[in-house]
Amino acid sequence: MDLRKLKKLIDLVEASSIAELEITEGEEKVRIAKSIAGAPMVMAHAPQMMHVAAPTAAPAAAAPAEDALPEGHVVRSPMVGTFYRAPAPGSKNFAEVGQSVNAGDTLCIIEAMKLLNEIETDQGGVIKAILVENGQPVEYGEPLFVIA
Repeated sequence: MDLRKLKKLIDLVEASSIAELEITEGEEKVRIAKSIAGAPMVMAHAPQMMHVAAPTAAPAAAAPAEDALPEGHVVRSPMVGTFYRAPAPGSKNFAEVGQSVNAGDTLCIIEAMKLLNEIETDQGGVIKAILVENGQPVEYGEPLFVIA
């Protein structure tokens, strides 16, 4: 299932009063259920993989507090996955603190379900902070970069 479609479904469950949503497309099956804390939980089943559960709310201790972020435009993770600063191990990082970037420049890669997704900035400026370590799991909506 397309990740954009999955994100829209998660957003719909978060915004609604329903507790659970299950969709089947061919042999793929997705179940989104709100956990006790109110954050949706995604469970997917496809022929080549076992059940996968990925909560979409970041633990409070892992994510920096919103008021602790440097001032500027915050680039957030559009999906759940693993954050990578470079296109391959040993390669030059896409972005560094102090580097100037233009809208559309690639900042990082997030690996989700064996797919590598390039994350681009929607605004130009100078990178003030990189908020995630290379290889760290990230959640939907988690702050990744601050651009001023």
